[in-house]
Amino acid sequence: MNSNTQQQCDVLVVGSGAAGLSLALRIANKAKVIVLSKSLSREGATFYAQGGIAAVFDESDTIESHVDDTLIAGAGLCEKDKVQFIAENARECVQWLIDGGVPFDQEETDEESDEPRYHLTREGGHSHRRILHAADATGMAMQTSLQENVLNHPNITVLERHNAVDLITEDKIKEGGNAKKIVGAYIWNRDSEHVETVAAKFVVLATGGASKVYQYTSNPDVSSGDGIAMAWRAGCRVANLEFNQFHPTCLYHPEARNFLLTEALRGEGAYLRRPDGTRFMPDFDEREELAPRDIVARAIDFEMKRLGADCMYLDITHKSPEFIMKHFPTIYMRLQDLGLDMTKEQIPIVPAAHYTCGGVMVNTKGETDVERLYAIGEVSYTGLHGANRMASNSLLECVVYAWAAAKSIMQEIDGADMPGELPNWMKVRYVTQMKR
Repeated sequence: MNSNTQQQCDVLVVGSGAAGLSLALRIANKAKVIVLSKSLSREGATFYAQGGIAAVFDESDTIESHVDDTLIAGAGLCEKDKVQFIAENARECVQWLIDGGVPFDQEETDEESDEPRYHLTREGGHSHRRILHAADATGMAMQTSLQENVLNHPNITVLERHNAVDLITEDKIKEGGNAKKIVGAYIWNRDSEHVETVAAKFVVLATGGASKVYQYTSNPDVSSGDGIAMAWRAGCRVANLEFNQFHPTCLYHPEARNFLLTEALRGEGAYLRRPDGTRFMPDFDEREELAPRDIVARAIDFEMKRLGADCMYLDITHKSPEFIMKHFPTIYMRLQDLGLDMTKEQIPIVPAAHYTCGGVMVNTKGETDVERLYAIGEVSYTGLHGANRMASNSLLECVVYAWAAAKSIMQEIDGADMPGELPNWMKVRYVTQMKR
């Protein structure tokens, strides 16, 4: 397990989803970047995100409305200044994705215009249509585009099947060193089965959340909370880990226990029904199926327990097959593979762990309590989500904080020294144990 292999880079990005890849691209023209991926680089939560990304593009919508909707969805526990910061920078960061090749759906119109008009959908908690999407596979479209750009950039190296084991602070490499300053990380190479060392001027955690700790989850296997644990051990504060969001509509099927049915289905008119076919959301909230996720998930859970039912049902059969197959092709095909036809029958659903609303505490630059250590995306606690996350704000948080952190790093990178030779993993473990 021991290895003396050491690599160097200006910025080490731990995680290969929307947050990590966006940051890597934003700094790569002026910095050498290494991106770590626990599995294949696409195998993060971003790839499986269906719904979309929220931003004010419609003339009838406002940033203030986006802020207010988010505060309400977060049960009053969001930090308003952070919500404002993200909403104000949303459109510019989404435009950066568009310029980078992300193919968001556009409206079909007879009007001639140089400016594309994007199809906007609506999801729970939103008072306006403000969700840009790529059919029902927005995360896949974003991941594919970002990954292609990253792999084609000469200053970015992607290391797949490399797990970050622990962060290295300055006190581990010299007597009297600063325990609150990052200098690199130890990496488990799953192919060689060795722990390697990466020295870096800056380290960015973009490792995602921790919902895989739950038995029923929409998350992939890599969502195991590694980044939060490493940051905590390095001396960072964490917050709000008790707030784990449960998505209301995960497919109830023995062969697909983590397949999500996007909230956009309800945004386009789908109903939630009991086994007897009656609707129940009007009994719980005046917004009915478009109430925030926490309210809808609790309502489903309540009805399942009250009736002793294994699941509830999602019904969009009142829409035409053409509409369903156009807007939700990925879901339609996946359900077909499982022997279900969403154009003709109700789909069995249950709530499942979906998103870690808390995480490593950061400021609006993405900075943590440890010098030169940043956290962006689901691993972080920015103050955006409060006790509950509003739909399609997560991908937005990824790209806004990737931009903010990249801007901060680029302002400091010229004055940052490259760490020297770092001790190997086994030596650090031995010294740490002796100190105890």
